[in-house]
Amino acid sequence: MDKREFWQFIDAAKEVSKGDQTRQEQALINSLAQHEPQHIVEFECILREYLIEADDFNIMAAQKILNGYVTDDSYLYFRCWLVGQGEAVFMNALRNPDTLVTVVQAPYQDFEELLYVATMAYEKRTGTKEEDDEDTFPRGIAYARGLDYDSGSATKGEDWTENQLPKMLPKLWKKFGVA
Repeated sequence: MDKREFWQFIDAAKEVSKGDQTRQEQALINSLAQHEPQHIVEFECILREYLIEADDFNIMAAQKILNGYVTDDSYLYFRCWLVGQGEAVFMNALRNPDTLVTVVQAPYQDFEELLYVATMAYEKRTGTKEEDDEDTFPRGIAYARGLDYDSGSATKGEDWTENQLPKMLPKLWKKFGVA
């Protein structure tokens, strides 16, 4: 699997789900489970690459405006949501997170379930459980390759203070910021 194929999986699942993340998750699992285990592993690795790429103070600022707070978990789940929106939304947000104002309807956004689709697809495809052999599962292989979106990722860009947010991301602030 390459990055083009990765985005095809994401975009196709998003399209059939019509905004329902549970349906998007199931569409991804079902679609991935039809492929060879190595293909599923590569999906996990590419997902992690994008989660690391999105680890940026500007993305964190957008999440702060939308959710009102930032924790390690909420920031990760927000980046999952961002990937789940598809390639165009993801790439535009990396360039300018203020573009999310045209995508976001409700302020809180997360898609934690995206972290587990490769594992569930792998289990479905191989008939084995992760606890039987974690090292051969997508997450274990990705981690062994150094793709750790938690401690292996350093947030890029410049840190900000809350009073900078209205000027950093004026469109998001106008729509979702607290006055």
